Amino acid sequence: MSLNVLAEQRGEWAVLRVSGELDLVTSPAVRQHVHAAVADGRRHLVLDLSEVQFCDSSGVGVLIASRRLMRSCAGRLRLILPAKGAEDGSHVNRVLAALGVRRLFDCFPDLEAASDDAAQPLSARSAP
Repeated sequence: MSLNVLAEQRGEWAVLRVSGELDLVTSPAVRQHVHAAVADGRRHLVLDLSEVQFCDSSGVGVLIASRRLMRSCAGRLRLILPAKGAEDGSHVNRVLAALGVRRLFDCFPDLEAASDDAAQPLSARSAP
């Protein structure tokens, strides 16, 4: 399986819809898209990971680097995990939790919530 990244805009939020496998071979493409969004002046970024089937440590590294980049430019990063989150056994959610980094990210169940400034992120322990 390969990786596909579709970029769109939702109000002030740049949205990157990522699908496929996020691994050593494909993660540089996500990193490139994140850097391109920042270079275009975007300071609010949503990474939609609801269609990611596999994520290894390289993918997690890109997520952490993206968080660091957004914080360094006074921006915000939000992740979308599958609608059922931990309850569904989302691979990305399990990997982030197993590595102890899930709590670093503001995660939301869908784009509607992720692009709403009033919405509260999901707890690292709960599913939507």
